Amino acid sequence: MTEVVPLGQPTVGSEELDAIAEVFASGWLSGAGPACKAFEADFAAVSGTQHVLATSNCGSALHLGLDVLGAGPGDEVIVGDYTFPATGHSVMWTGATPVFADVRPDIWSADPAAVEAAITERTVGIVAVDVFGQPADYDELRAIADRHGLWLMEDAACSAGATYKGRPAGSLADVATFSFHGRKGITAGEGGALTTDRDDLAAHARKLHTYGIEPALSREGARELPVPSFDEAGYNYRLSDVAAAIMRVQVRRLPELLASRRRAAAGYAELLGDLDLVTLPAALDDREHPWQSYVLTLDPSLDRGAVALELRARGVQCNFGTYASHLQPVYGGRQNLPVSADLFARHLAVPMHANLTDAQVERVSDVVRDVVTAPSSRR
Repeated sequence: MTEVVPLGQPTVGSEELDAIAEVFASGWLSGAGPACKAFEADFAAVSGTQHVLATSNCGSALHLGLDVLGAGPGDEVIVGDYTFPATGHSVMWTGATPVFADVRPDIWSADPAAVEAAITERTVGIVAVDVFGQPADYDELRAIADRHGLWLMEDAACSAGATYKGRPAGSLADVATFSFHGRKGITAGEGGALTTDRDDLAAHARKLHTYGIEPALSREGARELPVPSFDEAGYNYRLSDVAAAIMRVQVRRLPELLASRRRAAAGYAELLGDLDLVTLPAALDDREHPWQSYVLTLDPSLDRGAVALELRARGVQCNFGTYASHLQPVYGGRQNLPVSADLFARHLAVPMHANLTDAQVERVSDVVRDVVTAPSSRR
């Protein structure tokens, strides 16, 4: 039977189980508890920020961030187009309108020139997406935001452990958001975080993420019976302490997990670098790539569907990259962004996770080479 090489796979084990047992023993399993507070302190060191708020997922962090930044009905928010639609959806949840900007053809994040061209009198902010974890062009985007009086937000869903010019992902904008979904570099299965250095945004986000009141942990030890008052409608965006305990272990393991992913990426580059029919992902020298995914750009002469089906038939899991958001019907299809649309049609993600062995990387590379050079893979 052919061994299946999974597209993604979490790296979890006895340390995470021990951490869960500690939370069970504590009696506090619900959200925004002691484990969450400790995780937030741990992740502040990773993100290089003063404030971290643990959330139920990245979508909730995106919504909170946009909410406290003030996006609302009548506003436009510019969004890097090549991204999972959670980014655009979160803008719509505030009542604002996402306006998508085309992306760089090499690293797939928002092209600063396209961002500036999309600004109108209704624009209030910019959401840059670190596509598959590699940070976007934050110096250029910050200059544009400052020039036009806009805020800047970093969708760092895939970026834990990445850096941009020596600065960690999470510290590159007014607000940043992370995902801890099962395919991310560190994971509790689900979960997210909001990071910021702004005291006002952090305080408002923490209030909104617990229905509009301070979390119960902040009332522990009160000398009288505290009865919170609701003066603002918030949400239930808390991360459970069970998930936070897992994340504390994952944060400690982050350096080794990143090293494993980078070793796999280097292996692919060595074994596939001479293959004319695929373009390998770029990793720029001024930023550290965390390799949440490894995405090949197939030559236009190849039939991506045929290639994907044959890879899967040979035990190599694969998938398309991510979405050209402007093509999704929910957004109305009013824009023409050719770079993002071309990437959406030609990208193919191959296995990438910290558990990949050198032998698996070699096997995936051999199968990719065989499949893309076969006549049956041509259009």
